[in-house]
Amino acid sequence: MVVKSNIKEEIMEERFLPIGTVVLLNGGKKRVMIIGFCAMAKGKEGKIFDYCGCIYPEGLMASNQTCMFDHNQIEKVFYKGFVDEEETTFKGKLNNLINQFGSVNNETPK
Repeated sequence: MVVKSNIKEEIMEERFLPIGTVVLLNGGKKRVMIIGFCAMAKGKEGKIFDYCGCIYPEGLMASNQTCMFDHNQIEKVFYKGFVDEEETTFKGKLNNLINQFGSVNNETPK
């Protein structure tokens, strides 16, 4: 049995972090808050990103100010968003879909 030495290791192992989670992306200077899942960016048809987010703490000020990123681009988690039964149920359904269909990015389902 492996014992986790750090709660952040446990958080990063999750396939999808909850809405409201605040992260720093690799090489980033501003933090980003997760506001959605499985997003497609204009001009990158066929690529589905794990997350969409907005800058933190400013928030979403205009529709063209969202960023798309994948889980592996997260360098650090500052705050984990709210988790309740509804979020857990939704995440379970999302994970089932990903496992069943894989992704448009031709990744192996997890």
